[in-house]
Amino acid sequence: MQPISIISLNAYLLVSAVLFALGLIGFLTRRNLIIMFLCTELMFQAAAIAMIAFGAYHMDIQGQVFLIFVLTVAAAEAALALALVVALYRRRNSLDAEVWSEMSG
Repeated sequence: MQPISIISLNAYLLVSAVLFALGLIGFLTRRNLIIMFLCTELMFQAAAIAMIAFGAYHMDIQGQVFLIFVLTVAAAEAALALALVVALYRRRNSLDAEVWSEMSG
């Protein structure tokens, strides 16, 4: 029986780097708060792919265990960020980050 061909670590890291770069570019170029939030989540997922790839490459489960904690924190952050975006939209009826850049305490 022939083993299933395994994709190399470099391929996973390349996909992770491309996703992270797309998320970073999207976060820096867009002004819509929802798009910025989604780009942040894309960067989290890119880091998750890298952790899983390194864990599988080194035959160690620590990367996967750490990823569970990271995803738990990311889920809490997503819920908090979405609630914040809804509250901001209700206050000014806009999700443009420029509108909120002039906030004063």
